[in-house]
Amino acid sequence: MKTSLLISTYNWPEALDLVLSSAINQKNQADEILIADDGSTEETKALIDSFKSKSIVPIRHFWHEDNGFRKAIILNKAIAGATGDYIVQIDGDCIMHKNFVGDHIAMAKENTYLYGSRVNIQEDYLTELFKNRKLKFGFFDKGIKKRTRNLRIPLLSRMYGRHKEISKKMRGCNVSFWKKDVIDVNGYNEEFVGWGREDSELILRMINNGVLGQRLRYRGIVYHIWHKVKDKSGFKRNDAIQEKTIAEKSTWCKKGIDAYL
Repeated sequence: MKTSLLISTYNWPEALDLVLSSAINQKNQADEILIADDGSTEETKALIDSFKSKSIVPIRHFWHEDNGFRKAIILNKAIAGATGDYIVQIDGDCIMHKNFVGDHIAMAKENTYLYGSRVNIQEDYLTELFKNRKLKFGFFDKGIKKRTRNLRIPLLSRMYGRHKEISKKMRGCNVSFWKKDVIDVNGYNEEFVGWGREDSELILRMINNGVLGQRLRYRGIVYHIWHKVKDKSGFKRNDAIQEKTIAEKSTWCKKGIDAYL
């Protein structure tokens, strides 16, 4: 199985620096690192280029012009270009535990997507975080919330079975799936404009198409860097798109990844 680590980002190179540092220091490396960039400036490109020269894993940068929040489009372009059979997806504000990629690979099953939670890094710790370039957090370390999510106990993770319903705990910042399963439902829905629902709506179509979910508890740990709440002005419209997917049990979107295949 060939694996692609997919990282979405937009104009926060300071955070992406830590995320990429955690990516190249994984105990079990992905076969490639894909960066889905929703229109960042040259500063982000320069950072990515600097990592390309020191990473043993190929890093590929997918970018389009900044024209508002168009995360679904750039994710589709990156997934279409992925050489991996299996996609492990995070956000560019999530530092990975050293076993993160390996945990997703170890738990991967056919016809199944995995989703994990996140440990939250607090706002008042950010200055120290970036100054010290901290990548590792112990259970009792300062600066974090949701500490129980920082427990890595692989044996206990096996207690969580597969299920048909989408979980409220599902987050696009910590999810993995088979590329084939994403293509079968035409990837992310590019009708989404602005923040919200693009990740869960994709998963809902996969569920409607027979793919099962499994929670990645006590494994697959990420540390989410605090940031201000994003503009939610388009959320009501996006939520209506998702509700339509639920009501119609849709397995396909009209504007999707097929444009890049």
